[in-house]
This record gives sequence, structure tokens and C-alpha cells, in this order.
Amino acid sequence: MASFAGAFASSHGPLLVREWESVPAQQKERLTGAFRELGKRMRAAAPDVLVVVSPDHWSNFFLDNYPAVCIGVGAMSEGPPEAWMKAFPGRELAGHADFASHLLNESLKAGFEPAMSHRLKLDHGSCIPLWRMELERVPALVPMLVNSIEPPMPSLSRCVEWGRLVRKAIETYPGNLRIGILATGGLSHSIGEPTMGAIHEEFDRETIRLFSGSERALIEYLSEELPSRGNGSEEVRNWLVAHGAALGRGFELVDYLPVPAVIVGCGFAAWRAQ
Repeated sequence: MASFAGAFASSHGPLLVREWESVPAQQKERLTGAFRELGKRMRAAAPDVLVVVSPDHWSNFFLDNYPAVCIGVGAMSEGPPEAWMKAFPGRELAGHADFASHLLNESLKAGFEPAMSHRLKLDHGSCIPLWRMELERVPALVPMLVNSIEPPMPSLSRCVEWGRLVRKAIETYPGNLRIGILATGGLSHSIGEPTMGAIHEEFDRETIRLFSGSERALIEYLSEELPSRGNGSEEVRNWLVAHGAALGRGFELVDYLPVPAVIVGCGFAAWRAQ
């Protein structure tokens, strides 16, 4: 049977690539160290397959057809379509169609109703963390695109339930695989709003703290605070999926720092498999 290899979370702000040279040297050093430490922990966990939970930034979907959740079930995904991601090492990324199909079928049996795709484009949301972690070998990827971009979005509690469903799918998969989960996005930021550029450090730190507490307190806090913390902060839904997959075990913070040059409160964390 497959086993759970652990869960990881990372910010993915596009300016981490596009405006990298504008980031002050000390913050560059911390960001580079955080990505590398996350990569080190992922290498130690040694996942054969990685479920990557990210939003789709209009690379596959638009307002006329934007699913709440889409699972990529193909043997291959396309690399990032953004021109400024052209240095990303790989135009195609290997998937694991068999586990992805198992996850899809377990979802449907459990009363979840995801969309599915045999070939997705994985944009900066998925690829910046994979790139900056400096992995020698990228595991086979199973994309899970969660709408945290445009209302209506899946509820916060549903995202946790999705994570538990992913964990169940891992533990019922008959293959001898180690399967991990990587959540990307957040923390606080605002895109295309009057508050663009605002970073809410106190919100980010309290959110991180509450991941180690009760699920109810975490959901209540996010429900109250998210509407006033910038539209990009909604990407914390992806962290909730990983939190659910880790069965609410809490996580160790790798680093957190607000970076005005990339207009994101950048967070990095790892959940340890027990």
C-alpha cells in the first residue's frame, strides 16, 4: 500500500521571479534559504509522487468555466506558459496517471465532484516552488487546482475535507509509493485591488499559529479575517488542503517574512509524517 510522505507549503508570488533583482539582499538570502530548506525536507521525505495544490492563474480556465477543483489525471503536464518563466527547467512534467485516477475515483465515491483534465498547464503557482526548492529530481506530479482566485470558491471547511480525502486516497492506493502533498500560495497579498501591495503580517502570523491549534478556531478566524486581508490571501485554501491531508497535525514553520518588493507575506512550512 502507498504511504503518506509528508506535507509542505510555500508561497509562489510571481514577483519572486519577475522582480527578484529588486528584492533587498538580506531578504533574498532568507527566501533562498527557506526554499532550500523546504527542498531539503522534501528530499528527506522522498516522495515518489507529489500532489501539488495550487490555483490556476487563468492558464487553463477563465470566468466562463472555472471549476472549484480540477484534478490532473494525465501522464504529463505542460510547464509554465508565462513568458517570464521561460528559464524553468522543463517544458513537460511527468505525472502519475494511475494514482491520479485513483484519487479522482475516490473523490467521486466520497461525494466530491471535481473536474478532471488529461493535460494541464502548470503555471507559476505550481512551478515557482518546485524550481526554487532546487530538487535534483522532481517527483511525479498530480496537479490539484483549487479555485482561490474568483468567487464562488470552495468553503474553507471543504478544503480541509478535500485534504482528508487526499489522505484516504493515498492510504487506499495499492501501489508501493510514497506520496506527499505540496500546497502553494499565500500568504497575505492583494492583486489588482485598491489595497494592492498591502501585506498583513499580523494576520499571516496568527494564521500560521492557528494551524497548530483547533480546526474550528482556524476556520473561524479565517472566515472572519479573509475578506479584509487581500484577495491573494484566499490562497490559504491550498494550505488547508495540505493541513487536512496531514490530519491537522500542525506543522513546523520554516520561515516567514513580509517582502514588499514582491508584495507578498512569504511563508514556508512543513508537516512531518509521524
